[in-house]
Amino acid sequence: MPKPLTDQDKRKQISVRGLAGVENVSDLKTNFNRHLHFTLVKDRNVATKRDYYFALANTVRDHLVGRWIRTQQHYYEKDPKRVYYLSLEFYMGRTLQNTMVNLALENACDEATYQLGLDMEELQDIEEDAGLGNGGLGRLAACFLDSMASLGLAAYGYGIRYEFGIFNQKIVNGWQVEEADDWLRYGNPWEKARPEYMRPVHFYGRVEHTPEGVKWVDTQVVLALPYDTPVPGYRNNVVNTMRLWSAKAPCDFNLKDFNVGGYIQAVLDRNLAENISRVLYPNDNFFEGKELRLKQEYFVVAATLQDIVRRFKSSKFGSTEVVRVDLSTLPDKVAIQLNDTHPAMAIPELMRILLDTEHQTWEKAWDICTRTCAYTNHTVLPEALERWPTDLLQNLLPRHLEIIYEINRRHLERIAKLYPGDHDRLRRMSLVEEGDQKKINMAHLCIVGSHAVNGVARIHSDILKATLFKDFYEVEPHKFQNKTNGITPRRWLVMCNPGLAEVIAERIGEDYIRDLDQLKKLLTFVDDDSLIHDIAKVKQENKLKFSAYLEEHYKVKINPNSMFDVQVKRIHEYKRQLLNCLHIITLYNREFWHPCDSMFSIFSQAAPGYHTAKLIIRLITAIGEIVNHDTVVGDRLKVIFLENYKVTLAEKIIPASDLSEQISTAGTEASGTGNMKFMLNGALTIGTMDGANVEMAEEAGEENLFIFGMRVDDVDAMDKSGYDAMDYYNRIPELKQAMDQIAGGFFSPDQHDLFKDIVNMLLHHDRFKVFADYEAYIKCQEKVNALYKNPKEWTKMVIHNIAGCGKFSSDRTISQYAREIWGMEPSLERIPAPDDPRQ
Repeated sequence: MPKPLTDQDKRKQISVRGLAGVENVSDLKTNFNRHLHFTLVKDRNVATKRDYYFALANTVRDHLVGRWIRTQQHYYEKDPKRVYYLSLEFYMGRTLQNTMVNLALENACDEATYQLGLDMEELQDIEEDAGLGNGGLGRLAACFLDSMASLGLAAYGYGIRYEFGIFNQKIVNGWQVEEADDWLRYGNPWEKARPEYMRPVHFYGRVEHTPEGVKWVDTQVVLALPYDTPVPGYRNNVVNTMRLWSAKAPCDFNLKDFNVGGYIQAVLDRNLAENISRVLYPNDNFFEGKELRLKQEYFVVAATLQDIVRRFKSSKFGSTEVVRVDLSTLPDKVAIQLNDTHPAMAIPELMRILLDTEHQTWEKAWDICTRTCAYTNHTVLPEALERWPTDLLQNLLPRHLEIIYEINRRHLERIAKLYPGDHDRLRRMSLVEEGDQKKINMAHLCIVGSHAVNGVARIHSDILKATLFKDFYEVEPHKFQNKTNGITPRRWLVMCNPGLAEVIAERIGEDYIRDLDQLKKLLTFVDDDSLIHDIAKVKQENKLKFSAYLEEHYKVKINPNSMFDVQVKRIHEYKRQLLNCLHIITLYNREFWHPCDSMFSIFSQAAPGYHTAKLIIRLITAIGEIVNHDTVVGDRLKVIFLENYKVTLAEKIIPASDLSEQISTAGTEASGTGNMKFMLNGALTIGTMDGANVEMAEEAGEENLFIFGMRVDDVDAMDKSGYDAMDYYNRIPELKQAMDQIAGGFFSPDQHDLFKDIVNMLLHHDRFKVFADYEAYIKCQEKVNALYKNPKEWTKMVIHNIAGCGKFSSDRTISQYAREIWGMEPSLERIPAPDDPRQ
């Protein structure tokens, strides 16, 4: 077994993360001590580790602020087109290390903290994750902000500053238990409150139609207080802004009420308004039609659009002769990207501003609105699509419902002219869904109100055009595009896997970090024994480090030479964690009699209200309880469920993984981005031809992935012919054995019927056809196991995968958004640093 890493080894790994030269360590130490003594410790004699973290964070932040100010000055002077990325989720993770990487400060900070007798990794671990997202959609938004800054785009991320982010997950007696994520309890050194830009947001009230125009009156007002976070580009001195809104109640209660007892209650009632930004809804791919959620969605777009209009009208800053008073040129200077339907109310809100405040005609306002807005769809699952009841909208946003009705009337009038007499088409394409409860289809609103609609992988975009939005595609095919998702190589390689980043840089140079296509150069080294050795060595070091982490934090001892077979993603039936469970049980049943190579599996979180997902977690932990304590199997098979999976834990797991599980039913996963992170970090993929897996197989060669199971056409054919789970159950002995064990209480000896709902679902109500892919999956896993026994051939396949990752950079994705949707041109040009002379 390889020897464990020493502290010195670990420190060397840290020091290679910044691939640039060491800056002035002395200055960093001076600034660190200044922050520690004058900002933090003050009259205390002893500093805590948290004090040291804040001192380091503020020292690094000093390097951001000058660049941040100069970037914004640059935008005011150049007056470029600006893009506004509207998202209800930004899953940022930690900021400190990412900032050091992008500013080329990591070597210097590592050396400075070392000379001060501190451990930089320990300080980094003190930072709370900014978990303001559920999964892929929010993490994608974070990657996009990094790429927009790295490509020199004048970009702004707008969202909500949730007081409580994605819940902290505990596993208690095998069950998921949620705890509030109080991520702000110690403060956040990366944000800056901007009360001077506070904006009012209106709710409720009524609409008056007057000779002077339409007025929305008698509303309740909530104030939106912005908090700005700097977003640095990669070594180009560009620092963009993420602006998150926090809800504040206005101080308009009357002091005379104090004498009649109403004052105290008035103060207490402020909480109702401020609840809007209290907590992130923890649903992923599931729509929950609650009034508070709709308030959140309108709150962020109403505050953001006021900000957009203010900024548009005040460019160029301080130059009164070019202040814009007419919004007719808004689409030339503003692009609004809607990240899924959550910010869809931006369309009627922009129309309300243009009609009621700017007094534009409907035709002119609609032209401005559609040329400004664009929509990204993230799912084809019907339960995830937003449909808001009209009575809720009538009560909360009466003027907006009027505008939506008028948008729909004009839209259907146009469709009726194109397809006379086709009433069924009118029903299908309407923004208003009739039924027991009338609802607004928010995806339809986004399509009609945008000039571009995109899916997030080629297969997903094709499915949208062929099924979900087929009617709309037939009317306006030019609107529909594909923008395959990507990940930022800064966080997901340079930062989380510095050893691999260095090995690659030694062969092809450092430029690949901002041009990931250059990874193709590694193909010339596929048969190079030294590269094969170095990549295998880095993987083994990462596995050793992660094994030590597991032993320390989870009291689990595992063999670092075993295959790390990993599935980390939100628990959902369509992602088919149950297929993985059936494989583990099958392997356990085989291994009990025929010892073979050990496996190791990791899983993730369930939405708190998702019963089946929580039961799947309980099944995984139950399997682990049996397998991990079986003396015959011993250390050859371990099943680990890692609790509280977040960005920071992903940064530890992904570099250590050998096999990445991407096993959704073909046609259900829009894209996936975890698949790309594993691929870039040297894990091989076992997966279906779904989402971005299809394009990964194209880029790396299908022979270099473990592809199995039904394709989209096969699933469609099975939907038509019918899926009979009992047929597979009766025909496949190993499947029957595994199901009988689950049903009979083998994994739940104290409660034999604990998993009856899962058994019943798999046998009788499985929309995602787990059994149909079982045989192909087991056979594919056998191929994986056979190849893993040949380390050299395994590593050569890994090199093919890493070399094929170029397409999956978020820099490529954002360049396509910029050129093909926003009408902007990316640039790798560096702007002058704060201490450089201005040109």
